[in-house]
Amino acid sequence: MTDAAIPTAANLRQTVEARLKKRHAQEMRFRLYGRMAIIVALSFLALLLGRIVTQGYSTFIDYQIAVPVYLDPSRIDKADPTGANYDMMVAQSILAKLGEKDDDLGEASGKVMEIMSNDLGFQLLRMVREDPSLIGKTITVTGPIKSNAALYFKGQIKRSTPEDSRRLDDQQLDWMDKLKASGAVTSGFNVGFLTKSDSTEPEQAGVLGAIVGSAMMLLVTAFLAVPIGVLAATYLEEFAPKNRWTDIIEVNINNLAAVPSIVYGLLGLAVFINWLAVPRSSPLVGGLVLALMALPTIIIATRSALKAVPPSIREAALGVGASRTQTVFHHVLPLAMPGVMTGAILSLAHALGETAPLLMIGMVSFVPGVPEGFTGAATVLPVQVFIWENASERGFHERTAAAIIVLLVFMIIMNLAAILVRRRFERRW
Repeated sequence: MTDAAIPTAANLRQTVEARLKKRHAQEMRFRLYGRMAIIVALSFLALLLGRIVTQGYSTFIDYQIAVPVYLDPSRIDKADPTGANYDMMVAQSILAKLGEKDDDLGEASGKVMEIMSNDLGFQLLRMVREDPSLIGKTITVTGPIKSNAALYFKGQIKRSTPEDSRRLDDQQLDWMDKLKASGAVTSGFNVGFLTKSDSTEPEQAGVLGAIVGSAMMLLVTAFLAVPIGVLAATYLEEFAPKNRWTDIIEVNINNLAAVPSIVYGLLGLAVFINWLAVPRSSPLVGGLVLALMALPTIIIATRSALKAVPPSIREAALGVGASRTQTVFHHVLPLAMPGVMTGAILSLAHALGETAPLLMIGMVSFVPGVPEGFTGAATVLPVQVFIWENASERGFHERTAAAIIVLLVFMIIMNLAAILVRRRFERRW
């Protein structure tokens, strides 16, 4: 039997260099794969945000028309001014400004009504109600133009499109060009989108009601989920005995965090609406449902923050005579508060973007105003996006993207707040 060949120093060096070269190549490939993954993720994010911004930014450009209207006393009854056709008055005033005449059937006025918002007529009615002495005078009203007319100015309706394939004919496009050239139509920032609530007319629809509804619903969610979640996590982590029952509770809490959100909507429908008779489509019932959904996340985040506090803090407090309760609430929990607040804010931000559970509790109804209270009918931003996207009017589609932008701004603010809270109070051990 022969002895194994003893490798020489040169052979050993070559073997080591080959292995090092292979390891370095593997490391380079891993870095390349990581960079490629980051590039792909950023590309998809840029594609998503770019699509939303390019589709929704035009919503923040508003086109207003100013029309001098003669309030003909022969057409308005002072005793009952609501019987007059104010939209027709505005349309005929616009025709006069264009140098056009209406026919006996009123076809030209009907075409003008298709490019002006009925908000102008409502303004006239409100003015006459408040001050009947205006009858017989010429007053100027300013309001938005129809969404299709605005889309033409924004370049989303083109003359090159065949006339039978667009909502406005060539004559209406010519009228709009004349009105803009004469200065009757002006553009500016669409303040109304942020100060008005939902409407059946795209040019008059805004997100104020949805913003207020979302804020009220989040207040209910935070008021319930944060204290209950923090106290439950503190008890489980610091006081509860470690036995089979607590293990079962912990497993179920982890499982609840992965339950689809629509299941919480079904639970809220069965318990809060059908059993407890909480008003449907209200911020109260929406906050209750989202509080149930946010609880597992807050509990898990709080327990992780409590575990991150070094045991020496507890031992030092107990060593100087503090009770278990004093140790937890005077020392451990304050030190864990950055992680607790971060988890709470992120869970609330996640709840803000939920739609499915809110649809199950009836928050899909049309709500034209701002919620009057926590038990009144309300809508929220995700549901508003859902409603507008399913609307048939083309003008609602650009408002869908604009509402998504507003929702993303709120979520970015909440995530930024979580980061700032963590950095402000974070301690390194």
